[in-house]
Amino acid sequence: MKLRSLFVVLLISTTVFFTSCASRESMVYYQNIEDVLAKNNTVDRFETYLQPDDLLMIIVSAQDKEAAEPFNLMNTMLTNLNNPAGMGSAQQQLYLVDNKGNIEFPVLGTINISGLTKKQAIDYLTAEISKYIVRPIVNMRIMNYKITVQGEVNRPGIHTVVSERLTLSDAIALSGDLTVYGKRDNILVIREVEGKRIPYRVDMTKADFMTSPYYYLNQNDIVYVEPNKTKVNSSVVGPNLTVGISALSLLITIISIATR
Repeated sequence: MKLRSLFVVLLISTTVFFTSCASRESMVYYQNIEDVLAKNNTVDRFETYLQPDDLLMIIVSAQDKEAAEPFNLMNTMLTNLNNPAGMGSAQQQLYLVDNKGNIEFPVLGTINISGLTKKQAIDYLTAEISKYIVRPIVNMRIMNYKITVQGEVNRPGIHTVVSERLTLSDAIALSGDLTVYGKRDNILVIREVEGKRIPYRVDMTKADFMTSPYYYLNQNDIVYVEPNKTKVNSSVVGPNLTVGISALSLLITIISIATR
């Protein structure tokens, strides 16, 4: 009985050791938010920067609709194969920003917009089109605004979003939040800036990250959540722990039989 009791104690102690709970400091978000907001409670105006491979919907309108028509791409008809009558639907053609940052715009020709904010691009197009028509209105929208979330989240993947104002908190929420094994104080954000990939580390347990340039995500950003020590240790120790417990159980059984 003593040997069996010893085995139970060893088993419980080992299990508790390897499944111990993480500290509050490593799990809770925004821990110093009161201090951060007391210093700066101003919401920064976020600007979306255009970059190669963006798909843009640009629509030009004016009081004189006929005058604005040459500055718009023609709609394309998509055939609906599920419709017995073969009726299709009109779809607005999109502008693809090429690898040099250019788009081909009707009447105006080749325009380089890479690196401009969306507002700067709209202002530029409005000024150029104003040379031809009176008071044009330019609307622009990025149609393939997406971010990638990988690692210790519940739903990793590529998220295409309608809004162009996406925060790191939004991306984590879209991914079903971090798992219990996600490292909240060292989240990696990879961003393309002028043809170079820039890594940045974010500590979401401290609210200071809300004032960083990586609080708002850019299109095509990659977010990676590292596993914490508990996950790493369990992945390494797990199989060995099972074998060790089995061997210990066998050893105690043999000793128990031998001492009867």
